Amino acid sequence: MERTSTVKRKTNETDIELSFGVDGEGKSSLDTGVPFLSHMLDLFTKHGQFYLEVNAKGDIEVDGHHTTEDIGICLGQALREALGDKRGIKRYGNAFVPMDEALAQVVVDLSNRPHLEMRAEFPAQTVGTFDTELVHEFLWKLALEARMNLHVIVHYGKNTHHMIEAVFKALGRALDEATTVDPRIKGVPSTKGML
Repeated sequence: MERTSTVKRKTNETDIELSFGVDGEGKSSLDTGVPFLSHMLDLFTKHGQFYLEVNAKGDIEVDGHHTTEDIGICLGQALREALGDKRGIKRYGNAFVPMDEALAQVVVDLSNRPHLEMRAEFPAQTVGTFDTELVHEFLWKLALEARMNLHVIVHYGKNTHHMIEAVFKALGRALDEATTVDPRIKGVPSTKGML
């Protein structure tokens, strides 16, 4: 079974088409209009061994908020749809990633119980033109639409770019682990019989 999905979202603020594949080769094609977000999504895709294509137009003349938020929504929906009933997946994933002086940890549970817990204090309010508060916005919408429990901890760091980069790499690696099919798992990995 191909674990892929394409999502389209058009609002007065954004127009997005996003294609996502769980079992990719770490390749992406990204036209987001938000350069720093494109960089982070490329890292996420590479470290998760996913496939990701994003074509987004948004009101970036205002700021990157709507585009970043809506890409998070679309990616979450695509991840959820690509996984289907989640039969045979490991469900949980955990990754630590260092980036020079920074260390980030991401833990996920593809539980159908959306929640974001984020512990990160970024020293700078912007990286280039990107507002660092949008990292939380993106991750919250991703967790909500993917219906996953997502914990993000930046243990330490000094350079905001490094800290956020470690988060996105760890997110890719944790999701790669959680979405891996384990032949020992029969059905869904829950005593409830469903996720």
